[in-house]
Amino acid sequence: MAVPVFCNSCLCEPRNPTPRFSITSCGHVFCEICLQKGKKDECLVCRTACRMLVLSKEISPDIQSLFMRVDVLCKKYSKQVTQVSDFQEKYRKHLLTYHKQKIAKLEESLKKVTQQIQQMQCMKPPEKTTPLPFSSTSRNPFSIPSRKQNVYSSYSVHSSRPSTSETMETMEIDPVPSPMRKV
Repeated sequence: MAVPVFCNSCLCEPRNPTPRFSITSCGHVFCEICLQKGKKDECLVCRTACRMLVLSKEISPDIQSLFMRVDVLCKKYSKQVTQVSDFQEKYRKHLLTYHKQKIAKLEESLKKVTQQIQQMQCMKPPEKTTPLPFSSTSRNPFSIPSRKQNVYSSYSVHSSRPSTSETMETMEIDPVPSPMRKV
């Protein structure tokens, strides 16, 4: 059962033979008898310019819903909301699954590359250092040579930049995945 319709001017309800009822753009309902008494395109209640729409079964669902009981509307729209919610949940799960798979592949690639780097470091021959013929003691470049030492023996022959292999040895690789990648 719908909400009872009545004229906002004479308060009559639909009866047999039923006069046609119209709704204004300002939200008032009038029977056709009262509409004929008033001015055309003017609301009988608020006296503003308005448009009229005859109430029938062919009017838009939005207008029809104005005359439905609230509990009926709730049931109708709760079904729609549930369908939309279910669709969006499936969509989010699908997207999440895709990203989890992508992250797993990237972590697997990182793990393989880390293992390859570790294997390369293990296979690297030990670095050969040639002892300086002049020095048998300290390599501190700031030490003052004694009379018995050669003047050139206290200076370091190494360059100020470490070699690539020395840099690789000092680099630390964390094989554990970052907490930001965990899902």
